[in-house]
Amino acid sequence: MNRTNQLTKLHLSGKPYIIYKSQNGFDLYTDFSKKIILNNKNIKNFLTKKNKKQSTNTDLYIGFFGYELLNNLIGVKVPKQKNFNFPKGIFYKPEKKIKLNNKLNYDLKNFECGKFKININRKNYTKIFNKFKKKIKSGETYQIKICTKYKTKSKINPLDFFSRLSDTNLAPEAFMIKDDNYSIISCSPETLIIKKGGDISTKPIAGTVKKTRQFNKIKALNYFRKNLKETKEHNMIVDMERNDLSRICKVGSVKLSKQKIVEEYKDLFHYVSLIKGKLKKNINNFEIIKAMMPGGSVIGCPKINTLNLLNNQEKENRNIYTGSFGYIKFNGDMRFNIIIRSILNFKDISEISVASGVVVDSNANNEFNENFLKAKALIDLFK
Repeated sequence: MNRTNQLTKLHLSGKPYIIYKSQNGFDLYTDFSKKIILNNKNIKNFLTKKNKKQSTNTDLYIGFFGYELLNNLIGVKVPKQKNFNFPKGIFYKPEKKIKLNNKLNYDLKNFECGKFKININRKNYTKIFNKFKKKIKSGETYQIKICTKYKTKSKINPLDFFSRLSDTNLAPEAFMIKDDNYSIISCSPETLIIKKGGDISTKPIAGTVKKTRQFNKIKALNYFRKNLKETKEHNMIVDMERNDLSRICKVGSVKLSKQKIVEEYKDLFHYVSLIKGKLKKNINNFEIIKAMMPGGSVIGCPKINTLNLLNNQEKENRNIYTGSFGYIKFNGDMRFNIIIRSILNFKDISEISVASGVVVDSNANNEFNENFLKAKALIDLFK
């Protein structure tokens, strides 16, 4: 049986599975022997527990941390918000791993959905924007990301959605989870942590511009370099993530490996940097996660102050959005992304959350439009 048929058979069997973008295709994880539902009380034990190594390619836990869980981990409270009781985090222990090609070849458009509704219209967005602009001018924050949600009632086939999304908008941190009562489909472009031995790196994205026939990669780079707002936003996020890394890395080891390059996606270009460091001795997984999450590029800076401002403004729980998906190997190596450009499907509701950065030079109308641009590739799947 070829691998495409294996995937189809697995999907039709109803067994839970996870697909994660790898360097040369996708990794498929299944036959889960453990499913750990995380909460504020058990997360530290999960991250510090020593697991017995058996030298296999399934010696790992794979799953996600939700936004609220990561806030609690660093001592930031999230006030009671509207939510639909989705778990704060879930990790799985797979017993089987299968290599898949980049082309998933699964196309079966069978879904039901209503019209997407946005939780903040342009008028209300502008009010929140102006409120936060005052906070920036008073020095309470330097950059802040306003989250908007698009939601619809729906029944979807997650593998169909993920296959089509990967075909049209393949991203380096794309992943999919299919479980009994929920699914997540994501074309996340942002790597938050790659740890191998004593080496660690992060790849902040800050800067977005719409892609057109006339606007190629070279023109996008010139645009970012000349745009004061985009440059300020990028520099602030890079500085913050360098500081996050410096808390867990050896003095002088944190370096910019790639600075301000452009990455190309289906509907847009991103402004990207790469930062690397050497970990201090005896730094554990708990300390790494605590230092690096939630990822600064999707929050704003300074991190703690900005999180408090956001949490007191937002009326709905972010669930997975700006949380983190990835794996922790039993040898301590890990890879995590930032959960953006994602669809959470739970209780027959599909939810897409997006955010854009507000700095002192930002324009409310432009930022609102940027949010829609980020959501468009996902909303288009429902057509």
